[in-house]
Amino acid sequence: MDSVQRSRISLTAVLDEFFFIYGGVAAIWLAWLVLTESFSFGWLGILSFIAFWVLLAYLALPRVHRILTTVYVPDYFIGRTRTSDGLLGDPINLSLRGTEQQLHDAMERAGWVRADPVTLRSSWGIVVSTITRRSYDRAPVSPLFLFGRMQDVAYQQEVAGNPAKRHHVRFWRTPEGWLLPGGARVDWLGAATFDRAVGFSLFTLQITHKIDADIDVERDHVVATVQRANPAARLEVLSDFSTGYHSRNGGGDTIRTDGDLPVIDLSPIGTEAARG
Repeated sequence: MDSVQRSRISLTAVLDEFFFIYGGVAAIWLAWLVLTESFSFGWLGILSFIAFWVLLAYLALPRVHRILTTVYVPDYFIGRTRTSDGLLGDPINLSLRGTEQQLHDAMERAGWVRADPVTLRSSWGIVVSTITRRSYDRAPVSPLFLFGRMQDVAYQQEVAGNPAKRHHVRFWRTPEGWLLPGGARVDWLGAATFDRAVGFSLFTLQITHKIDADIDVERDHVVATVQRANPAARLEVLSDFSTGYHSRNGGGDTIRTDGDLPVIDLSPIGTEAARG
């Protein structure tokens, strides 16, 4: 009986995988046909294809994802942020204790630059800087959501004046009286990742930054720079805060982490300053 059940399950899994791959290949083939046929109609066909992509990437697919993720993505804290479309975003891989002013002071001393808020002007600025390869060290970061709200603040470090590559970290203030799973209390949660290039989102086809898969390297970079510039800060690491895993973020980029959560305590910095 067990062997028959396993064979049925195995057959179902094989068929499911086949149709999933078949659907993906068919979608790619359809897109290729639309693209090649568009050129036969000259500039009008090309403009029609661009209009089709804009409607698909920025109107249709985000709404489909928002409907689906309302059903299957948990609404409670699971150590992952969410995109504006409801997809699982970057993992939470950093936390802080301290006031907002201590956060700003510590990050600025460590050489981090606060990102501009997302506006039409700043969005156009990052488009122009990416195309022209001009520096924009305060370029905005895309919104990610935790506790039902967008990040409170984001910091970044541009690499060699290239707006397509940057270290960056988003921070969210935790709700009043909120505790991490396991009972630890922190004031801020952060998601640190490294932008390696500009490309297309796998899930929405939107233009976005692509992140490096090893997010632990970026997490450790943030910790190292903050500790180096703020010697009084204390560090605690919650080992195996989450199970180490491989996954994808909301842009379809591969991510992997060991599951550890550093806790940087900035409160001694203010105490030391007051004594001086």
